[in-house]
Amino acid sequence: MICMNLNYMKVKESYLFADIRKRIDAWLADHSGQRILRLGIGDVTQPLTPSVVKAMHEAVEDQARAETFHGYMPECGDPQLRSLIAQWYQKRNIPVEADEVFVSSGASDELGDILHLFDRQMPAMIPEPAYPAYADANVMDGREIIFPDTDMENGFQPLPPEHDVQALIYLCSPDNPTGAVCTRECLEKWIAYAVRTDSVILFDAAYESFVFEENIPRSIYEIPGAKECAIEISSLSKTAGFTGTRCGYTVIPMELKRDGMLLNAMWVRNRTTRTNGVSYILQKAAMAVFSEQGQKEVAELHEVYRANAKAFMKALDEAGLYYAGGKNSPYIWMKCPEGKGSWETFDILLKQAQIAATPGAGFGESGEGWIRFSMFASKEDIVEAGRRIIALRNEKYF
Repeated sequence: MICMNLNYMKVKESYLFADIRKRIDAWLADHSGQRILRLGIGDVTQPLTPSVVKAMHEAVEDQARAETFHGYMPECGDPQLRSLIAQWYQKRNIPVEADEVFVSSGASDELGDILHLFDRQMPAMIPEPAYPAYADANVMDGREIIFPDTDMENGFQPLPPEHDVQALIYLCSPDNPTGAVCTRECLEKWIAYAVRTDSVILFDAAYESFVFEENIPRSIYEIPGAKECAIEISSLSKTAGFTGTRCGYTVIPMELKRDGMLLNAMWVRNRTTRTNGVSYILQKAAMAVFSEQGQKEVAELHEVYRANAKAFMKALDEAGLYYAGGKNSPYIWMKCPEGKGSWETFDILLKQAQIAATPGAGFGESGEGWIRFSMFASKEDIVEAGRRIIALRNEKYF
């Protein structure tokens, strides 16, 4: 008798970022006193904004008084927060209603949980390079995975395959790790493909707030037809520095149906069964993000990371290194020089320059030969890392 989920035996033994930590810790053990410039893991470095902190303090005080105490929250999210998120879409002329918004504990959790809506016989289509958790969640679920490659020639924009397959299609824009953004034309092709094949797109919009070019969509629902085939999953982690606070949201349109079933209603049933909702304190903090003042404050956060990207790209240009991303993204995807491998380049950066980056091979086979830098760091560390990379280039380390 089999009593365990044997699919876990198919998952890689260790997680990419755990391997990175082990290598860094091993190097530091032999080089005490050295400081690493950490441009690897995409964790924010700027603190929560004043409006968010104030709202959290007020929420804590509410919980200390019987007349304002909140216990269990609505499983699908506080109605006020759901309405604020819907209004935030509507201000950008994107047709999203409050009952299509679900408050979550973050995009990572939701990207895994959403698989419960779909039969395991439906394969996942994950354009690579890709965030490794996409594949791992589907392997654990026992799902077949199709890995179409993206192409550096078109800036790593994912494009639908030539053959038609009904699938769960993962799209991330701006992309992690490549920093690529999907143009309107790109998304139109995917929506046409999904409608034609009865597929469903899982659109990861965790980094949408870093898009500043007006012609680049920040939501897939800016494209006609998307509400019939796409679920949008987003997060306040990178938008407002909530990586340690954990709150996000998912949009499931009323128009989205498969096999005669309304996915919005299915998700209501799923959430009311499998969760007790996100805490009052966190949802109160999230409401502050969508206030007028909150939006001004998070825009200032984005400028810090955007300035970091500009400074780092300038250094890579001076070093004569090829890269993608950075312009509408907090990630820069650099081609490893002189044909070197991803982990080989990682080791050179770590040992010769004390810079921690993320090997592209950890994002799938097509990521080999590339390396990702995160711009979630201090300005001083970004500038110093750029200087050290120029020095490495001049000293012929690569």
